[in-house]
Amino acid sequence: MDNLVFHIDVNSAFLSWEAVYRLHILGEKTDLREIPSAVAGDIKKRHGIILARSMPAKKYGVRTGDTISDAKRLCPDLVMVPPHYDLYETSSKAFMEILREFSPCVEQYSVDEAYCDMTGTIGLYGSAVVAANLMKDRIASELGFTVNIGISTNKLLAKMASDFKKPNLVHTLFPEEMEKKLWKLPVDELFYVGHATKKKLHALGIHTIGELARTDLDILRAHFKKYGEVIFAFANGIDVSVVSNEIPANKGYGNSTTIAFDVDQANAAKMILLSLAETVCTRLRADSVMATVVAVSIVTSEFHHASHQLTLFSATDTTNEIHRAACRLFDDLWDGTPIRNLGIHTSKVVHGTSVRQLNLFDMNRYERLSKLDTVVDTVRERYGDDSIMRAIFLNNPIYHMAGGIPPEKRKPNYGEGIK
Repeated sequence: MDNLVFHIDVNSAFLSWEAVYRLHILGEKTDLREIPSAVAGDIKKRHGIILARSMPAKKYGVRTGDTISDAKRLCPDLVMVPPHYDLYETSSKAFMEILREFSPCVEQYSVDEAYCDMTGTIGLYGSAVVAANLMKDRIASELGFTVNIGISTNKLLAKMASDFKKPNLVHTLFPEEMEKKLWKLPVDELFYVGHATKKKLHALGIHTIGELARTDLDILRAHFKKYGEVIFAFANGIDVSVVSNEIPANKGYGNSTTIAFDVDQANAAKMILLSLAETVCTRLRADSVMATVVAVSIVTSEFHHASHQLTLFSATDTTNEIHRAACRLFDDLWDGTPIRNLGIHTSKVVHGTSVRQLNLFDMNRYERLSKLDTVVDTVRERYGDDSIMRAIFLNNPIYHMAGGIPPEKRKPNYGEGIK
């Protein structure tokens, strides 16, 4: 065997981490994993979707991404708890530390998923299944939550294997097992095949992964172009990507926020854009990069999406310049329809040590703004984000650093209990 890859996936991660904390730290008696329950956003702030749900809730048809109202219709007795992201980051870090004790090459795929390259290390454990069960059981005994582990010769098949029956199980999906374990599955269970692709494949008479694997590649190219080659390769278990523990550099930085009220005034929208520029530019400066393209996105109260972008004269990481560009884009884009979500996104980033192109009107303005932002970053890093803010946000319902994870969701606050 040339390669051996594990895909490790935490079972209902956010909900499991909430359950473990409540049981072992808060001393609660109810295990959220054993009742119909979910981690859900704040419906009052229009972040009201299901972020994770228990296996009993899944049996009622509750899905991740459902609105709270839809989930309640499916399961009237659904117990919901708010998210606490600091807890999840801590749990994820502990999870990854255990994986790194089993393999020198761990690729974190998301907060609750990772790949381990076990090639060359399996001799320590006797077999791949034995190693996976040791890993799984150690996570359960030391951290209190369960994982599924998929085993194969590449990342794709390992990920598909980990999605088989849950929870707390180990599955193999080696190339010789594909016909028995993979090809009988519905085509939309294949990684990278979404609802729209499923409909097109069904129209071609392709309903299972096996049927897709045996389809003439020229037919798939005719209907899907390059994407057809990708799903054909995946259906046949072909994946040339490798497990890498190097974190790729960001190609862009952005944030968006869903607003608790419909925004129908330009000055309020531009204040929200300023709060987004604060967080986006803080991240740019933290990574010592500058952006050359700025984009603004709008979602209206009727869920219509629109976006627009522009290329800056010079790359920048200053909050004022990014905000000024965002306001120009907003003025060109907005038609007056009430807004529920705004976003700022940057791309074509360059390293901060790159030469900045100046013009006659720039003078010393950029240098002054850059020094000011650096001081603000230093104060916030030492004393917290709320230690310094622009005066316009004082006594204002708009938070001064919007986007990402708001402060109330970062630090666990269990005073309200289960609701």
